[in-house]
Amino acid sequence: MDTLYLYLLSALISCAVTAGALPFLRKYLGARLLDVPCGLKKHAAAVPVVGGCAVMLGLCASLVFIRLTTAFPSGTLRSLRGILLGGLIIFVLGLWDDFKKPKGISVPLRLIGQALAALILILYGVHISLFDCPVLSYSLTFLWVIGITNAFNLLDISDGLCVSQAAVCSLGLCVIALPSEFIYVNFCACALLGACAGFWPYNHSSRVKTFLGDSGSTLLGFIIAALCMGTGYSEHSNLGFLAPLLILAIPLFDTAFVCLMRISKGKNPLCGSNDHAALRLMKVGLSKNETLLLFTGAGVFANIFAFAVTKISAVAASAVYFVAALLLGVSALFLSRIRMKG
Repeated sequence: MDTLYLYLLSALISCAVTAGALPFLRKYLGARLLDVPCGLKKHAAAVPVVGGCAVMLGLCASLVFIRLTTAFPSGTLRSLRGILLGGLIIFVLGLWDDFKKPKGISVPLRLIGQALAALILILYGVHISLFDCPVLSYSLTFLWVIGITNAFNLLDISDGLCVSQAAVCSLGLCVIALPSEFIYVNFCACALLGACAGFWPYNHSSRVKTFLGDSGSTLLGFIIAALCMGTGYSEHSNLGFLAPLLILAIPLFDTAFVCLMRISKGKNPLCGSNDHAALRLMKVGLSKNETLLLFTGAGVFANIFAFAVTKISAVAASAVYFVAALLLGVSALFLSRIRMKG
């Protein structure tokens, strides 16, 4: 079977299973997994948080099918097992947190579970490989995986924001990794893209509105963090290895911005607040949909930049990184001037 056809099929299967599972999950789990409005949460009524369950089902169904119909190159199947095992830990941890809402599980317990999932990746050979020193490489892997996992969770504060960035990043990884011999990255990214497409309409629906929950947002972040470590970026440019920073520019920017704003106010960066970039844009008059469109467009452009730096010279790549950093810096300055209550 043609490989490109299989990529498309993996996305379609994941999309169909995710979308098809949601009505049943809402019916049989929705009453027990609810996000009730309180504090910073302004939605009108309690909303089922079963999106993560549907995404997990869609992702697994797609990859199991592809495994049974595709001969994976030596070594790549082991990496895929590590990603799915680590993803299962993240999913269960997030589901536990969703069940215990509004209080949730403690931050230390959450970080321990995420560290365990990162360790699973390392044991299965999925880690940052920039340095000859294993201690440095593994330490950066822990920081990267835990940071990106929580960045997507932090981004999940308005309809479509988290899932749209996950879809954009997955598509970016599909395009960048397509020629790679690490075929599991291609299939997993396509399956994740399909799962996002299957869930997204439910996130916007007024009649059957569904949230990702911590189980979904952290799962998306973890999978994307892992896939970013699974392909090469420096075939044409010595600076291509920084491409993941552009692939994930929007989630990273929002996380860094929120933490800096909280610290500047003397707040704990791990405690919730209304300092998010999206909420500030809504404060100055943008609607939810306009904010979503702006975030999605910015993510698309960032991924175009990411693709470009893997194909051009180091000098040209330096210029791209400079422009991206300048745009993000100007954006941070503009957003910081918007006053938020609380």
